Amino acid sequence: MKAKYKHTNIIAKDWKKIAKFYEDVFDCVRVPPERHLSGLWLEKGTGVKEARFSGVHLALPGCEGQSPTLEIYQYSRNEDKPAPAANREGFGHIAFEVEDVATALDIVQRHGGGAVGEVVSKEVVGVGVLTFVYATDPEGNIVELQSWK
Repeated sequence: MKAKYKHTNIIAKDWKKIAKFYEDVFDCVRVPPERHLSGLWLEKGTGVKEARFSGVHLALPGCEGQSPTLEIYQYSRNEDKPAPAANREGFGHIAFEVEDVATALDIVQRHGGGAVGEVVSKEVVGVGVLTFVYATDPEGNIVELQSWK
């Protein structure tokens, strides 16, 4: 099988707010059109009864004009999720490389996000020095902020 990575999806409580967060903080760019989807085909494909959602795709920084994208959708009825935890099974986080991790964390927090951990640095033998922290977007999705020297 030949495959090509296309997107990562976030199901949001407020898709417009979360899309704006990723646009403002990480310079993601909207890829038109906005999507407002529903119908039996969506119900069958997602396994969600009476599935209806709205949202947008965002080009990730450094990937403009190409895939992958960050797909942010809001269902007409979302299921609640547990509090974020870095060690929860399943998809854990999305990561962005930034120039200064502490400054990026401050920007995330000023835009309604939060901190999960503390900024730390560690030499990874054969790779370099990694500085990183886990943060959250305004809805609690974990975002890793990292830089390499």
